[in-house]
Amino acid sequence: MAAIVLASGVLAHAAEYPQRPIRLIVPFAAGGGLEITARTIGQKLTEKRGQSVVIDNRPGAATIVGSDIASKSNPDGYTLLMMTTSFAINPSLYGKLPYDPLRDFAPISQIVSVPNILVVNPSIPAHSVRELIVLAKAKPGQLNYASAGAGTSPHLAAELFKSMAGIDMTHIPYKGVPPAVTDVIAGRVTMLVTTTISAGPHVKSGRLRALAVTSAKRLSAMPDVPAIAETVPGYEADAFQAMAAPAGVPKEIIRQLADDIAAIIKLPDVRERITADGAEPIGSTPEAFAVFLKKEMLKWGKVVKESGARPD
Repeated sequence: MAAIVLASGVLAHAAEYPQRPIRLIVPFAAGGGLEITARTIGQKLTEKRGQSVVIDNRPGAATIVGSDIASKSNPDGYTLLMMTTSFAINPSLYGKLPYDPLRDFAPISQIVSVPNILVVNPSIPAHSVRELIVLAKAKPGQLNYASAGAGTSPHLAAELFKSMAGIDMTHIPYKGVPPAVTDVIAGRVTMLVTTTISAGPHVKSGRLRALAVTSAKRLSAMPDVPAIAETVPGYEADAFQAMAAPAGVPKEIIRQLADDIAAIIKLPDVRERITADGAEPIGSTPEAFAVFLKKEMLKWGKVVKESGARPD
């Protein structure tokens, strides 16, 4: 009898959810790609459910600050966390975290997959991934590559490429994407793995040469740019953007949020915005996202260990 009453109460609570504004933590400073996704989803959730979704930017320590705040929030469904690939990388990159990435969170949905793009300075005598590999093998350790910082997703994507292609290149870390892009354009660095948004305008202007994308297959928005996997079978190094809640949020609320996200990313205007930014819409179930997140943690943990990557 007690179990039935408890279950009825949980279902009633989920049916009435939300009854007040929802705080959506973005563990980056304002203006980034993750915030754009958060605001897009938040606006549609507000329209659908009649309660505001308030973006709360909590940058710091490679998303650890915001993630920690979310993990310790009341598990009532009114505090949610946006997360990206850093969440899966951090357990291996840092010796100790103030939260358990699996135990302290309830996965809701992977919202999008965000392929990166491999670009080089146009003066580099390589017009394909295969030619870049040949060049790197002819000059071991002499070519270099930029990244937005040690331990970032693009850095590890490049390390994975090095490992799978069997080449040796020197890592040049920067404090963010803009200075890294600037130095590749200037020819001070050979190549860069970065987002299609940051590289796209420079590729169009001819200041950078696009060799390949990091997704398993070509992007619908960039059909003429091959995937690295076409030359290096099995290579895939997409970033992801997703949503989670503190552990303990009722499963009915988790399911409701996941269903809402799946419906939202099917809307024509939302899909158009996602693909225009070079991403691919996903909208997975909580179960599928939980499996995906564990695989990502294992995958990037191996790359961190093999590359010896350390945080800045």
